[in-house]
Amino acid sequence: MRWAVTRRGLRAWATHGFAAFGALALLLQSYQAIWNRSLFPSHSLAVAAATAAGSLLYGLVRARPGRAVTRDLRYPRCRVEIVPGDLFDEQDAHLVVGFTDVFDTDVTDDRIINARSVQGQFLHRVHGGDVAALDTQLSAALDGVPGAVTVRREDKPLGKLSRYPIGTVAVLGNPRRSYFCVAYSTMTPALVAQSSGDELWLSLSRVWAAAHRHGQQGRLAMPVIGAGLARFDALDRQGLIQLILLSFVAASRQRLITTRLSIVVPPQEFDDLDRLELQAYLDSL
Repeated sequence: MRWAVTRRGLRAWATHGFAAFGALALLLQSYQAIWNRSLFPSHSLAVAAATAAGSLLYGLVRARPGRAVTRDLRYPRCRVEIVPGDLFDEQDAHLVVGFTDVFDTDVTDDRIINARSVQGQFLHRVHGGDVAALDTQLSAALDGVPGAVTVRREDKPLGKLSRYPIGTVAVLGNPRRSYFCVAYSTMTPALVAQSSGDELWLSLSRVWAAAHRHGQQGRLAMPVIGAGLARFDALDRQGLIQLILLSFVAASRQRLITTRLSIVVPPQEFDDLDRLELQAYLDSL
């Protein structure tokens, strides 16, 4: 119910409530004008109170945000949605998974990669925890990427040493279910992932390009890239979603990337979003 005390929520509640009150008042006045008597002549105060209460309740129900934030774009024809759920339960979609620029995969003791992160879940739920198998697939996908450099072990005590340009996308899987592994943050010598607005925008643009080339316009599901452990503090989760939406809609104006983009948010975090504001933002794009 937190949405009901936001500025947009209160405005929507008032709009629908006043509309309902006006409609009920018109019906009661019309009855009185036609039949020349009140509908409940001895209970006028009760009728007024019931009308007001019913209008408030109707306004509350009408203003309540939907379980998902959605919009169907007409050009190109594509559905964009923000939904609660588990990213890896989206079995009918290609997935976007965020990585650092060194594509580290080791989740031992959570020192390099946190096992609870989307990347850690990707290792366990898609590759059964087999780090060697995931590293082999990543190496094959990244073979020949221009701009890769090797850092010294003393500059990065743990993990991999090959650093790739921000925005590099390693495409794993197969045409029916691809995984777009995008390097959107830099792994520092202290094993802290850091990113910026410019790097996020570049990385998203590269994801859309890769999805256009390899996704065959199939459904694309992704988490809120930049949230959680990415050390990106310039925007909160709400702002990051708006950045993703803006980037996707702008790219979709040039070419059809997918017929359906799903931004999947864990249920508890989804409930904290201002969905009315996100719906209004999405509708404005």
